[in-house]
Amino acid sequence: MMLKKLIPPKQWQPVVIALLGAIVGLTLYIAQTARVTSYLSDDPETCVNCHVMTPQFESWKHSSHREVATCNDCHVPHDNVVSKYAFKAKDGLYHSYMYTLRMEPQVIKMHQPGREVVQANCVRCHNDQVTDAKMSSWVANHSHDRTDRACWECHREVPHGRVKSLSSVGYQIQSLPVQGEKKDVIPTWLKDALKNKKK
Repeated sequence: MMLKKLIPPKQWQPVVIALLGAIVGLTLYIAQTARVTSYLSDDPETCVNCHVMTPQFESWKHSSHREVATCNDCHVPHDNVVSKYAFKAKDGLYHSYMYTLRMEPQVIKMHQPGREVVQANCVRCHNDQVTDAKMSSWVANHSHDRTDRACWECHREVPHGRVKSLSSVGYQIQSLPVQGEKKDVIPTWLKDALKNKKK
């Protein structure tokens, strides 16, 4: 009522249409810039849309798991399609929130829901090793139930090796394939400093 008294209907309609158009346009621009559609796939290169995942991507790429498992094979539930995409959406919103506000930690660790999913997927893929009675004598402290502990308590470096933080260096600093295009992750100032040092 108050709005109608202040601005007649014929005058506020173009304003509302312009505002809605701006909101839709801005949303589409952000979605395109953030490569939102790439998160619907199982492509591991999607994980390096955010540079903070570079060490995890590179360590996976140099592991034996790269031949048989993508990021989603381990980090997303596989009981049904609804829970898979619901988990991806919830986790993705959390990651984008942390990354946008520059709150990502130096040492990236899984939260409890992620740990439960990874554990379930380890058991799903390696069920034969977990349930084989012959193997129970080989594995220390697991003779009665080999699912009572997290798999990575013993298999600490599978598949991500010794990656501990964003400051990890080595083979992680290199050009990364991001959605089909090559991007150089070495900053220009560092390249210039290295060139000047060689002179």
